[in-house]
Amino acid sequence: MDAVNHMSHDFTTQDPTGLYEGLDRVASPSLLFDADAIDRNIQRMIDIAGGRTDLLRPHMKTHKCAEILKLQIKAGIDRIKCATIAEAELAAMSGVADVLLSYPLVGPNAERFSALGKAYPDTTFATIADSPEGVLSLASFASPEHPVRLFLDLDCGMHRTGIGATEAAVDLVRQIQQNASLQFAGIHAYDGHIHDASIEARRTAFSAAMEVLGELLQRFAAEKIEVPLIVSGGSPTFALHAEKAMSADRPWQCSPGTTLLWDAGYGTHYPDLAFDPAAFLLTRVVSHPGETTICGDLGNKAVSAENPIENRVRFPGVPVVRFVGQSEEHLVIEISDREKYPVGTELLGIPYHVCPSVALYQRARILRSGEVTEEEWEIAARDRRLTV
Repeated sequence: MDAVNHMSHDFTTQDPTGLYEGLDRVASPSLLFDADAIDRNIQRMIDIAGGRTDLLRPHMKTHKCAEILKLQIKAGIDRIKCATIAEAELAAMSGVADVLLSYPLVGPNAERFSALGKAYPDTTFATIADSPEGVLSLASFASPEHPVRLFLDLDCGMHRTGIGATEAAVDLVRQIQQNASLQFAGIHAYDGHIHDASIEARRTAFSAAMEVLGELLQRFAAEKIEVPLIVSGGSPTFALHAEKAMSADRPWQCSPGTTLLWDAGYGTHYPDLAFDPAAFLLTRVVSHPGETTICGDLGNKAVSAENPIENRVRFPGVPVVRFVGQSEEHLVIEISDREKYPVGTELLGIPYHVCPSVALYQRARILRSGEVTEEEWEIAARDRRLTV
């Protein structure tokens, strides 16, 4: 049985718990991955990119998992984006050919990044920079024999990291080009500030971000600076970036991440993207503390807690009235039909924000064809340090 496919991307009415057999064998709380849904999501990414795997550089921060990287490689996607050195190393260990670490590296992390290229010569590494200090830090651990590939990190509206489309950006690229230990690899433009639910609003915000990129490209053209590659976007604007990449007259790659596992937050707001939920949190009812409440063993150490309590986990099909409270190991929910959920009842929740929720677990139990298997995948890059 192809379980999650029967959910029809519905995050409000259909309870996935009954779609899987063998949940009684799994301790709670636990993280579970549906391998079939992950395969479908990879194929959906490829379809959105017009069948061109060369336009895809998925972000691995969502899953941090070697097995998912290998599924991507099998599908023809041999490049990724990541946020930590541990993620970059796991990608290299998994056979990924091309890794972009999209985080400014300074201090000891610049030295660790340099060590990656020496430890994994079969993988090409690159990172980003948005300041002269960052460029100098990376250059100090590089050499003409082992140069560091650097993308200019463009601030196209998020105002988190990056540099604007200004003369300072031109100066920074010149600094890179004039250092024999560095290589200018292209432009990195992340639009993580775009969260609009409607596709029309997303398209408007996307156009504004692309205007910033266009202004920078015009500056570079005037200075005869060649841009080898553009890497852009996240998940909410993925289809828009894919459309841009397919029609571009230069190398262009899209970098969605949440698309691989999806979650209740994106699933609720972006039904136009039509990815399947592939990560679930198993909890059990451990108590009936009141006439209308149940308590489950999904505390804030088992699901990402950065959002308000009502936006941490969703239980599709379960008549939740409100989330009453959450502590380290408990989640109390007011429910309209408590008697249907006796103590011991299993519930599958979809995390509202999947990326930090996955990072709370050492491994994920694997679901295939509507059944729990004995297979487990390690969330290996949740550790900040692997070897380097």
